[in-house]
Amino acid sequence: MTQSAPPQNFEAALADLSDIVRQMEEGQLPLEQSLEAYKRGAELLQYCQKSLQEAEQQVRILNEQNNLQNFSIDD
Repeated sequence: MTQSAPPQNFEAALADLSDIVRQMEEGQLPLEQSLEAYKRGAELLQYCQKSLQEAEQQVRILNEQNNLQNFSIDD
């Protein structure tokens, strides 16, 4: 079994995942290709979930930093 190349970015992973879902829903793939598509889809899903978790963590950090900096406007 060959290792799949990692996606370039979140958007590419999501597009590939959408293509896999479409192909599998059409039901035209032979069994072996369906299994490989499923494995690749699972890899892409894991990549997307990890990317979203990292983005969420970055947003939390940014929000916390903004809360620490209370700005007041003095005229």
